[in-house]
Amino acid sequence: MAEGGKKFSVMLIVGLIVLGLVLAGGISYFIATKVISGKGDGPAAREPGVYMKLGDPKEGLIINIGGVNSGRYLKIGVVLELKPDKKGQGPGGKGNSPEEIKALDAVVQLLRMQKVEDFEPAKQERLKGLIKAEVNRAFGEERVYEVFITNFVLQ
Repeated sequence: MAEGGKKFSVMLIVGLIVLGLVLAGGISYFIATKVISGKGDGPAAREPGVYMKLGDPKEGLIINIGGVNSGRYLKIGVVLELKPDKKGQGPGGKGNSPEEIKALDAVVQLLRMQKVEDFEPAKQERLKGLIKAEVNRAFGEERVYEVFITNFVLQ
């Protein structure tokens, strides 16, 4: 009888190990197919954006910050990734488009209102968020996907 009980307990242990491996494989399969593939749909679902560089093509924007008598200047290159226009009109011609003028006005006003301390490197992501929110407000809709700062000199 002792041998029968020993065989039963060994078989029970082997059965529990096999059951655990099957459960672990099922959970891994679920994670690989559902969770990971679901997270990849977010950025890929949007349309590719169009890029708009604000200011002078070479210089970017040069702005007096900290008040008229401060003598502090900011040279910054800002590129906006925008949702494509439904009309399919891109920036063309020699003049600025109306949406480019709105974006430029919003960014210049925002940057001139900032204090010198707001331009620290640790606060760059906050600055990008402020620019995105202000330009979206100027457009009257959520058009800005991303804000890129390509050049930044504070004197």
